[in-house]
Amino acid sequence: MSLAGRQFKPTTVIAVLMICAFSIGTTEYVVTGVLTHIASDLGVTIASAGLVVSMYALGVAVFGPLMTTLSVKLPRKPMLLLFMLLFIISNIISATAPSFTVLLVSRVASAFMHGPFFALAFVMASDLVEPRKRVQAIAAVNGGLTIAIMIGVPFGAYLGSLIEWRLVFWLIAVLGVIGLIGLLIFAPNTKPAETPRIKQELSVFKHKQVLLTIAIIIFGYSGVFTAYTFIEPLLRSVTGFGGVGIMISLFFFGLGSVIGNFSTPRLAAGNVTKTLIYVFATLTVILLLFPLATPYAITAVFIIGLFGAGAFGTTPLLQSKIVMAAKEGPTIAAAASVSAFNLANAGGAYIGGLVLDANLGYTWLSVIGAGISIIGILLSAISYREEKKHPEVA
Repeated sequence: MSLAGRQFKPTTVIAVLMICAFSIGTTEYVVTGVLTHIASDLGVTIASAGLVVSMYALGVAVFGPLMTTLSVKLPRKPMLLLFMLLFIISNIISATAPSFTVLLVSRVASAFMHGPFFALAFVMASDLVEPRKRVQAIAAVNGGLTIAIMIGVPFGAYLGSLIEWRLVFWLIAVLGVIGLIGLLIFAPNTKPAETPRIKQELSVFKHKQVLLTIAIIIFGYSGVFTAYTFIEPLLRSVTGFGGVGIMISLFFFGLGSVIGNFSTPRLAAGNVTKTLIYVFATLTVILLLFPLATPYAITAVFIIGLFGAGAFGTTPLLQSKIVMAAKEGPTIAAAASVSAFNLANAGGAYIGGLVLDANLGYTWLSVIGAGISIIGILLSAISYREEKKHPEVA
């Protein structure tokens, strides 16, 4: 029997999706660890270099729902393969970019596939398992992204500091090829069990819980990226770290991300939204402690690890919340959640850039981020109240 005709275990398919998520997560977040080197090599300020984060995020936010809408009726496997091919090509362009403008264009091209890829991957993973395991399946795919933050980002930051930041993008392209081959061999070549209609998929945006979840992501998560986008120059300027110290700090951020990503779904067995309120509240406290902790090496590493746990403890909860609320159109809703995360990414990076351009200093980044995260707590509380009033649509 040919490989294409074989049935593979759900865990195998989810593992391949995790590899792809690892590649995409590395390319999304690794630039925060090499901003100083990109700015120096391409002749721009650090605040301007932050555009490689915000432009990627805006690309995801804009193209994600559009591309998902166009691809929702098509077989998932060919679309996933096409998106990974685009990912590989765009990272090769990033690695060879002769100017900052070309680098920005390549980042937008890479962002083109991010939203629809994760939307299709989340739905494919959740369809492979029984309903009670769907939150864990989505968390597993998202785990590839958090593992990228734990391993790929600090290693890439160290490699970029030690040798050359362009080499990082070459290695990401190689990872993309591995993911592409894995999808080709293992991913099931199936259409949705029921071919969705575009109008039906888009009708999910009439649901109050779907709109509330998108708002929670945008406003609650912007605070994370106000602080995280400039974490590398903060560690250099405030903590006094060099390449090794930054690598260790980013590793602990990633380790915290993995712990948060896989632990909160278990805590949410009773109620996802209630757990979300607690996690956002914890995240806000962590951000407020940044100015006290970051001047000292040991406490800086510790608080950054907690920051990762708090930040990425929210993501599987929010993604699961929106997919479960959007029963008629989970693929479009999943794409909207990915776009919302990246709109928050872009907004946070932009706000952080304004803070630095105003010469307020790095310590203000986390304080302002905490203020923004409070909005996430308030919106989550509103969502929880609505669930109590209307449990049938929760």
